[in-house]
Amino acid sequence: MKKAMIFGTFALLALASCKKDYTCTCTTTAESASGSATTTASTTINDTKKNAEEACDEGDATSSIGGYTSTTECTLQ
Repeated sequence: MKKAMIFGTFALLALASCKKDYTCTCTTTAESASGSATTTASTTINDTKKNAEEACDEGDATSSIGGYTSTTECTLQ
């Protein structure tokens, strides 16, 4: 019985850190004086949730050039 409990504990720990597929959705909004445009792109990340969140957040960015502003916001789903 004791061996079964130890094995069960290790099995639960192994499942908790398994890699899974997560979808990272990035929305880019480009704005200028004449209006704005929005595009969306999604990618699949196969990793632990923590690593997937970090990788997805790396896509967040804002830039401004000559009156144009582009903002990209990425979220893990």
